[in-house]
Amino acid sequence: MRKIVLVGRRLRQALLCSLAAAAFVSVQAQPTNPVSRTNAPAMPPPAPRRPSIVMILADGLGYGDLGCYGQTQVKTPNLDQLASEGLRFTSFYAGSSSSAPSFGSLMTGWHTGHAWVRGGSDLPLPPDGQTIAQILKQAGYYTGLVGQWGLGDQNSTGVPHKQGFDDFVGFLTRAHAEDYYTDHLWRYDPRTTTNGEVEIDFPENQGGKKGLYMQNMFTAAAGNFVRIHQPSRFNHYRPCFLCLSYTIPRANNEEARRTGNGMQVPNDGSFSDQPWRQPEKNRAAMITRLDLDIGTLMDKLKALKMDTNTVVIFTSLNGPSKEGGVDPKFFQSSGPFRGVKGDLYEGGIRVPLIVRWPAEVKPGQVSEPWAFWDLLPTAAEIARAEAPKAIDGISMLPTLLGKTQTNQHEFFYWETHEKGFQQAARMGEWKAVRRQAGAPLELYNLKTDPGEKENVAAANPKVVARLEEVLKTARTNSPLWPIEPAKAPSEKPEAKE
Repeated sequence: MRKIVLVGRRLRQALLCSLAAAAFVSVQAQPTNPVSRTNAPAMPPPAPRRPSIVMILADGLGYGDLGCYGQTQVKTPNLDQLASEGLRFTSFYAGSSSSAPSFGSLMTGWHTGHAWVRGGSDLPLPPDGQTIAQILKQAGYYTGLVGQWGLGDQNSTGVPHKQGFDDFVGFLTRAHAEDYYTDHLWRYDPRTTTNGEVEIDFPENQGGKKGLYMQNMFTAAAGNFVRIHQPSRFNHYRPCFLCLSYTIPRANNEEARRTGNGMQVPNDGSFSDQPWRQPEKNRAAMITRLDLDIGTLMDKLKALKMDTNTVVIFTSLNGPSKEGGVDPKFFQSSGPFRGVKGDLYEGGIRVPLIVRWPAEVKPGQVSEPWAFWDLLPTAAEIARAEAPKAIDGISMLPTLLGKTQTNQHEFFYWETHEKGFQQAARMGEWKAVRRQAGAPLELYNLKTDPGEKENVAAANPKVVARLEEVLKTARTNSPLWPIEPAKAPSEKPEAKE
């Protein structure tokens, strides 16, 4: 492994001008004897240019944490504006109730009944799959990942550059991603890196110092990525794909164990005078910071004249968490729903989704259910590429374009393995939850009971039977993820990321 130690001005230039330096692009010389305009044959109009795609992920941002989804105590004007200019989804689901399997679902188009990663682990993605980055790269996109990964540590098959990303700077593991003042990040640049990711050390953060907040670095790196790789005549209008995978407002559990407040942020901003506990002040400051950073990136896209034909997708990897000393009920972070991160009730998996694409998408609201595994085929169709056929996702591009969606899901399925084996499925307005292997099925009608307060399984045996069949057939057995009974309360570990 090779280390890069960057100090002072050189450090800031290296990462703030990341992800990659602009490659030299030669400009074709004009012909010495150009054809006369009057004699030139009529040229067909240029083919429509494929849009660039910017996918922004929060971690642990609940359905109710944004103003456009009902939040009143924490202001999110930039995300609210994004929603007003695009489509706001009210029944969108994460891939899982924790971040690693959720991100894996997004990357591969599989739900957790078929996915390689089905729970919190360090399990790397295999070399023989197809990720959203690989598909877009094969379609001619320049691909970049900024922020957290968690689907493969160094020297594994799952590292970002082996999964389709041309450029990467950030955290490889979820445990590392908890430290927002880390003393190192991982970096891959195909022009300068030949043997995998290299480590970049930050003296400013060594020995417990807090000189550089990583979220600031990620926002700057994302802005420079789109600046460097913006479609232009110099690169034949090659589109780019950026996955900006923030860690906020996720908690740092080590910091929480040490201080009782794991919401790691430079300051509590405008919330200093609020009569709240410090974890709540810090979480509000993290959400405000996230909103400001997204506003900064949108300003960059506008300055580059990319904002009209760039598809901006914003969502969260899972619902809000109790980790870090925070009480999710304080801000009603789950919205009107039951549960938090780690739960398969709606509050753990129903998350915001905003899609903005002014060139093609009219503002509005989508109430039909969709999920993380639908983002891969949707991005593929936007890029005019072919998605793998044997995946669980369905392209929702017709819905984005306001057209009739002829293919829809019969059901949605989730399973988790952090607290024993848990399952959930949604079919129409019916939602089934099994909290441990062998336990009776709980049944809820989301139309009349979105908060999942009343278990109506006893009154609807036929619906229960149909959903029992879904829970049996929607998954394939995996030796990596055996069906295990729930652990005794004293044995339950905190869910890994």
